[in-house]
Amino acid sequence: MYFCEFCLTFMKRKEQLQRHMRKCDLKHPPGDEIYRSGTLSMFEVDGKKNKVYGQNLCYLAKLFLDHKTLYYDVDLFLFYVLCECDDRGCHMVGYFSKEKHSEESYNLACILTLPPYQRKGYGKFLITFSYELSKKEGKVGTPEKPLSDLGQLSYKGYWTRVLLDILKKHKGNISIKELSDMTAIKAEDILTTLQGLELIQYRKGQHVICADPKVLDRHLKAAGRGGLEVDVSKLIWTPYKEQS
Repeated sequence: MYFCEFCLTFMKRKEQLQRHMRKCDLKHPPGDEIYRSGTLSMFEVDGKKNKVYGQNLCYLAKLFLDHKTLYYDVDLFLFYVLCECDDRGCHMVGYFSKEKHSEESYNLACILTLPPYQRKGYGKFLITFSYELSKKEGKVGTPEKPLSDLGQLSYKGYWTRVLLDILKKHKGNISIKELSDMTAIKAEDILTTLQGLELIQYRKGQHVICADPKVLDRHLKAAGRGGLEVDVSKLIWTPYKEQS
């Protein structure tokens, strides 16, 4: 199976791909560039406007994700495609999809880093990016459930790093609601994470955060490094609104 890396058209034979590449004039995903920092670029692709691209992206993802189910009905989704850019164009390294309107506050439906680009911090970058979009929308977000084992691991690491960094600065004097407002992480995910780290106690009918600095440092060390930084000043984006 051969894919055109820019328009994602797929074909059976290498000669077909070579012929196609001579004609294909796309040098980046067919959407709006909403982020550019150094050689990294993020494109927002509307599944309704670019239906074939959205479907092909889902087919490509299915090769690497066992639980991938969305193929045809891409109209209701936005795809955020992360690229490394050079003088030949913007080359896809991964993506995440997101429902245009989610009743359950899902800010990410599906996430994939292509195998050659794994273990370089791109997955963590995509998760961080999904929360930066939620902050811009003024909403809390959560990934679509159930998470895969790898997804569970990635999110637990992300939530741990983000929450414990804030707890260290505030020496624990902060509520779950304030944490949620600052991070755009849903309160349930904050509770689950802190309970898993045994940093929550139940006293007098309410949850109390226990933030011993040594314990926080130990958990932060165990959570590992964060991914690549998202430079929010380079994010030029307005939340999706249905065209009337």
